[in-house]
Amino acid sequence: MSDTPAIELRKINKSFGAVHANKDIDLVVKKGSIHGIIGENGAGKSTLMSILYGFYQADTGDILVNGNKVTITDSKAAIGMGIGMVHQHFMLVDNFTVLENVVLGAEDSALLAGGLNRARSELHRLETEYELRVDPEAITGELPVGLQQRVEILKALYRSAEVLILDEPTGVLTPAEADHLFKILEVLKNEGKTILLITHKLREIMAATDMVSVMRRGEMVATRETKNTSMEELAELMVGRSVLLRVDKKPAEPKAPVLEVENLTVTDSRGVEVVKDVSFKVHEGEIVGIAGVSGNGQSELLETLSGIRRATRGTLKINGETIDLATRAPDAADMRAKSMGHVPEDRHRMGLINSFAEYENSILGYHRDPAYSKGLLLNLPAIKKNAVDEIEKYDIRPPNPMLKTANFSGGNQQKVVLAREIERDPNILLVGQPTRGVDIGAIEFIHKRLIELRDAGKGILLVSVELDEIRGLSDRVLVMFDGKVVGERGADAEESDLGLLMAGIEDNKIAVEGDVQ
Repeated sequence: MSDTPAIELRKINKSFGAVHANKDIDLVVKKGSIHGIIGENGAGKSTLMSILYGFYQADTGDILVNGNKVTITDSKAAIGMGIGMVHQHFMLVDNFTVLENVVLGAEDSALLAGGLNRARSELHRLETEYELRVDPEAITGELPVGLQQRVEILKALYRSAEVLILDEPTGVLTPAEADHLFKILEVLKNEGKTILLITHKLREIMAATDMVSVMRRGEMVATRETKNTSMEELAELMVGRSVLLRVDKKPAEPKAPVLEVENLTVTDSRGVEVVKDVSFKVHEGEIVGIAGVSGNGQSELLETLSGIRRATRGTLKINGETIDLATRAPDAADMRAKSMGHVPEDRHRMGLINSFAEYENSILGYHRDPAYSKGLLLNLPAIKKNAVDEIEKYDIRPPNPMLKTANFSGGNQQKVVLAREIERDPNILLVGQPTRGVDIGAIEFIHKRLIELRDAGKGILLVSVELDEIRGLSDRVLVMFDGKVVGERGADAEESDLGLLMAGIEDNKIAVEGDVQ
């Protein structure tokens, strides 16, 4: 294989107003390698990759592809140079088939000269060669996210990509889907493709990459051979200080129940029961974790408890008050009034309005609080002061409450939601995927805040697909499978034991049709 790098960036600079997002960045990526790029949220990783893919143009600096200096004016030019990108939020048309999504935008390709049958044949070849099998006639929006991501990779390969950029590719995947993705990337590498992997997950970097480059506050601070570094060193390079990679907590001291759920059943719009006769308690001063593969009822459970979704039957007891859900349907405002905070799993769909400024998002749902309103009018000075205080306390970057939330990185958007809910000092906090898309320094911060809340006597219900997070934070772990709670374990639960429960296997028995048999 040629020693000429697949990609070389020299002295790349990019500013957005006063924000210097990339500062004199140098990067060399070897052909046929998996090269990781890591850094905190807002470190400049996505900006740098957007320059390479043509979304942005660098203010100064050079880009070399296969040793040749090039100008990448847009994504079409990047694709023409053999560069493909799989974005964190997929660029797919949900009601198109897989095949239609793959050829969309490449209608002038020679492969389409013979019609869709020729394109279908090429897609089959790619699926087989790279172990990316997916039904070309399936409706894309009906596929699980792991298969949708395969469609994105197939789109790039169909356009003859030799360099593939993946931006936070496991942010929406379960652990099993993530493991399969990395097997696919290894196959791609062995076929001579070059992979640029943008992630904040150090375990994935250590497992999947050959080289890793670290960015901090817009600068490239180090490049290491992965086999010659460690998670501890990379974390310190990312953050600029030592980072605790485990959750430091004392044993819980649970007291009275603050949330009691009995026989909760939820039916979706299709008439399918997605939560099935679930019962559990959350006490003051404890974190109860819910583990499970995505799609087994955890999301619907959180939405029901927070007042977003209507239950079919069941009762809730909140701070001693009993609610019969079959006859009464409390909404989200009712639940907030009962001192329940909610950090939703999907911050974009439920947690934020991205076209609003940060200070406006900082009080969403609490805008009628007397501290923020004067009759029919909002108290803007009080709201902006609240936003400034939360920005400082939660290290939200950039520290600008007037900036539209869409312009913050995903991790900083998550901090906006967490700050809003935690700072209301709820007795009960429902937390869905608290660190999805969040960097290592922010993860440490969020975990500390949740433990502090627990130690202050709050009851926390935690849903996460990250087993390390569930095991590190939880005092008790409930496992959901097919809408049911199929097991409960203590804080010392083994990952293998939880994995079996997540697959519906308890004590060598398989959970089916509502029973553990």
